Amino acid sequence: MRYLLPLLFCGACLAQRLPWIPLFDGKTLNHWRSEGKAAWSVEDGAITGRQGPGGGAGELLTEDKWADFELEAEWKMRFPGNSGIWFRYVDSQSAYQADILDEPKSYPDALSGSLYCMGKAFLARNSDPSTVHNDDWNRMRIRVSGDLIVIALNGKEVVRINDGTFRAAGHIGVQVHSGKEFENMEVRVRAIRLRPLQ
Repeated sequence: MRYLLPLLFCGACLAQRLPWIPLFDGKTLNHWRSEGKAAWSVEDGAITGRQGPGGGAGELLTEDKWADFELEAEWKMRFPGNSGIWFRYVDSQSAYQADILDEPKSYPDALSGSLYCMGKAFLARNSDPSTVHNDDWNRMRIRVSGDLIVIALNGKEVVRINDGTFRAAGHIGVQVHSGKEFENMEVRVRAIRLRPLQ
């Protein structure tokens, strides 16, 4: 019994030090699957999403699922556009999204990095334009542990909130939104990797 606590402690340490897993090889969409009618490709080492024929929207999702993790990705958007990084995605009604967004008319105080929850709308909004590079690459970091969700954009924390709406393991994904106003949008995501927390 005297060894139980050290073993438990070491087990917790190891869980926190699991290696990073690259989710995208920079060349193919292996281990990803699409839902909907958006057009997905790999261009210049980045996952690239556009509306499909007739303004088709959709998602590109990992085959695997995770519940608690740290995720890093770089993204760039040709605006106007509406996209985001899905996580804990079970289906179109059960997921969170770290938004990639610039819609000043509809959401003047919800910039990229805001947290959207299906069924609840925005849980937290990033309203700091200094955290977003609209014409360049951005670095997003998402940490999800239990009901704690933290989002950082370009090195600055923009969301920290506790929400337990969706706790189950789900897919990681990228979205292409519908809408005539987004017909020329182009979202690019690269250097996407994940480290499980347990």
